[in-house]
Amino acid sequence: MNVLYSVEDGVARVTLDRPERLNAVDAATAAELEAIWLDLESRSDVYCVVITGAGEKAFCAGADMKGTGSSGLEYWAETRPNGFGGLSFRTSLDIPVIARVNGYALGGGFEMVMGCDIVVASKTARFGLPEARVGRMPLDGGMVLLQRKIPHNLAMGVMLAGRQVSAEELHRYGLVNEVTEPEALDDAVDAWVKDILAGAPLSLRAIKQTVNRTAHLTPAEAQALKTPALVAALTSEDAEEGVAAFREKRAPVWRGR
Repeated sequence: MNVLYSVEDGVARVTLDRPERLNAVDAATAAELEAIWLDLESRSDVYCVVITGAGEKAFCAGADMKGTGSSGLEYWAETRPNGFGGLSFRTSLDIPVIARVNGYALGGGFEMVMGCDIVVASKTARFGLPEARVGRMPLDGGMVLLQRKIPHNLAMGVMLAGRQVSAEELHRYGLVNEVTEPEALDDAVDAWVKDILAGAPLSLRAIKQTVNRTAHLTPAEAQALKTPALVAALTSEDAEEGVAAFREKRAPVWRGR
């Protein structure tokens, strides 16, 4: 197994477990990741996902180029509708995803980070899209996502010059939510998980589904769109429980229905 996957107390933890390859993703790893995302999409007992890389050096160094026989054109022609690792522009996963970035997030690794909802990074983390330096391009989300998340010139500098960017710099531009000392990374991630779990599960799904499905619409069109998750949340028992708990000055008891 190249990916560790567990679910406990409503939280799924996904860990790329190839530290000897800086958690680079090969074909087998990509298949494992896709199976995990499909499983999560089918579950109603998971309210938050944390993805990270094993070891201290890397979150993910991108595609594992060792032994690959595919040309750049062949790779581009392959079907990857959800982007790198099945995550970089996956819109069918209605569960909040936190990236725990413990080291290098390069190439596809950076693209996976861009597919997450919240990014918590160690001060030692480094981000980059170095594909041009090996005659390739960031095909699985980098070219289309980074320019939408940070200023144009910074995005172009990352892609054209292949330079690595610090967690602090990306925090200043809003792509990273929080930067911590390496030893405080887990506590910071756990704090975000706790805050997410304080929300109603169906509300979390409705928010993410609505955001994912309305980015291309005008504000008026987006507001009027009745996504399935939105309707389910508005008509749920939890919607009534949340209001009742607020009025009674107590913590709500979410049932996910």
